[in-house]
Amino acid sequence: MKVKICGITNLEDALVAAEAGADYLGFIFYPPSPRAVDKTTARSIIANLRQRLAEPPLMVGVFVNETAVNIAQTLDECGLDLAQLSGEEVPSLAGDPESPLYGRAYKAIRPASAAEAEVEAEWYAVKPSSVIRHPSLLVDTYHPTLRGGTGITVEWGIVVYLFEHTPGIMLAGGLTPENVAAAVAQLKPFAVDVASGVEASPGKKDHAKVRAFITNAKQTINK
Repeated sequence: MKVKICGITNLEDALVAAEAGADYLGFIFYPPSPRAVDKTTARSIIANLRQRLAEPPLMVGVFVNETAVNIAQTLDECGLDLAQLSGEEVPSLAGDPESPLYGRAYKAIRPASAAEAEVEAEWYAVKPSSVIRHPSLLVDTYHPTLRGGTGITVEWGIVVYLFEHTPGIMLAGGLTPENVAAAVAQLKPFAVDVASGVEASPGKKDHAKVRAFITNAKQTINK
């Protein structure tokens, strides 16, 4: 079981998450988000983590409707390992071997129905990398305007088929320290992702919640 702590905006939160056992840290490059960071801030946090930690988490940049070239440039400039595509990006952005993001990107989807979930998974799911282990897909809560961080829980019935038939899915959407164990037990995802569910305020983590979330997620799958 892998855990992603998303919406990292400062070094203190990043260190707490990493030391608690986070496998991924997410940095949001989407200015409308209250958890957005700029390149300078992200680069500084990531450089500090790599200097301090022998085995730091994988660093994920979250992007919305950016070009492949711009995303790849940000990955390289900031020292990021992976890109999460959280807009209306076309499948080739991650899945085409000619794309500068090939092998280091995965798509986030927000299906409104089971049928939509199946179609989008067929379009967007990529084979998880054997070199850098990343998700094939991220499944988040449907919302007509917001790009994640809603705090609204995914309707598990909509996506249960995906988790049974598509390997490597990361689950997001309304997860908290209190409900992550049930989500893991029912859906058995490759990974879980949380942002608002472990916050003291938008962009600032509650360290006790971060530790509890990671512990609860990882202990459940090991039982």
